Order: sequence, then C-alpha cells, then structure tokens
Amino acid sequence: MAETTYAEIKGEGAAATDNDQPTQGKLTIFLGAAPGVGKTYAMLTQAQLRLAEGVPVAAGWVDAHGQPETAALLEGIPVIPLRAFTYRGKKFTEIDIQTLLEQKPSLILIDELSHANAPGARHKRRFQDVQEL
Repeated sequence: MAETTYAEIKGEGAAATDNDQPTQGKLTIFLGAAPGVGKTYAMLTQAQLRLAEGVPVAAGWVDAHGQPETAALLEGIPVIPLRAFTYRGKKFTEIDIQTLLEQKPSLILIDELSHANAPGARHKRRFQDVQEL
C-alpha cells in the first residue's frame, strides 16, 4: 500500500518561537487500500485549500501518476527541484531536504512515503526524509 503525506509546521515555518525552541510539525498521512484510490488527489486538494488561506506550501515530491486532473492540482504550488547526485556512476534524484529546510514552507507535500531512496541519498527511506523535515 502506498502512502501520501504532507507535513505542516504551525506558525512561521520551522522558525524558532519566543523561547528559541523549534516549532513541532504536524504530520498528515493519506492512506488508501490500493494504488489509484485518490491519495495524491486528496493531498493536493487539501494543499490547494491551505494555499488559498495564505499558507506557504511547497511540493517536495509529488507524483501525479499520469493523471491530468491530479497534475492540475499542482498549479500554483511551488515545486522544489529534486536533488540530483551520482552514485557509482549512476545518476539519481531524490527530495532536496536541504532546500526545504532552508525555505521553511509551512506545508510540505511528499508523495510515496514508503519509497526506498537511491543509494547515496541522505536517508535510506523517504519516511526518514519526512522525519527530518
């Protein structure tokens, strides 16, 4: 079963509060019993609502799975380019965690939570990327 997730940081992104303590994020996971049941569509629909409310949103990794209706929901959402790297002569791309940490969007969209990252990536699994964010 594939999962889709978004992480939301309350307040000003991941900025420190008055007592210099980092704010704690809120993780929302969209689960479905099978591929193609609308997890990504539901995540993007919610993200569009938050964007309309003025919440800073960024797409860290979103796969529209070839569905034009799902791809259309990415309109207006900044997509963070993937980090490209080479490992043992092969080229890979994965979520650019560092850019997301630097930009500090309040809402980060990440699809395919159970994905195994490429060798040489920052973490072995995508859920570990989400944990760091």
